Amino acid sequence: MEKLIACHGCDLLVDLEGLEGEVRANCPRCGHFLTRFRRDPNGRILACSIAALIALALASAFPFLSFAASGLESVMTLPQTPRALWDNGLPVVAILVASFIIIIPAVVLVLLVLLSMPLHGHRWRPWLPEVARLIFHLQSWSMVEVFIIGVIVSLVKIMKMADVTLGLSFWAYVAFSILFTMAIAALDRYQVWEQIEALAETARG
Repeated sequence: MEKLIACHGCDLLVDLEGLEGEVRANCPRCGHFLTRFRRDPNGRILACSIAALIALALASAFPFLSFAASGLESVMTLPQTPRALWDNGLPVVAILVASFIIIIPAVVLVLLVLLSMPLHGHRWRPWLPEVARLIFHLQSWSMVEVFIIGVIVSLVKIMKMADVTLGLSFWAYVAFSILFTMAIAALDRYQVWEQIEALAETARG
């Protein structure tokens, strides 16, 4: 039963015995995606997560955008985005924005590092199951890509009214969003639980 996975589309039990390497597994009955086997996925997740954390730190430390119109110039940093909402009487929206674009993604990345390091080194840690559950719960609450798309759409409109300069923080956040997406894309729920269960069995034996 260890190599059987239930399809989320039609509930068919699929035997994955013998699959390895760079292989994508789909349900033979409905075609629903099941899992993807990768070479060294934990090393990929670890590298992307650390790089994404560095990019997020850079994105938070430098100017994000600057606007110039009618002789007036305004510079905005990434942390000032939720602060501006707070100052305009929208504290709930400010907290949600800060959580979705900075706090939750940062927490997910730290948890990914904590998860991928032991898995990459084939070392059992008793907190691995809880960390994995928390990652799978929080990853759907991250809206990094939505924020970047929203900024780009807004820039198209703002550029008609003012001179806009993209700061280092903007490009760092773009790099962060790409690296964050790559780290999440390399995380496979089935593979993670298979590795955790295998390490737990080894530790008990």
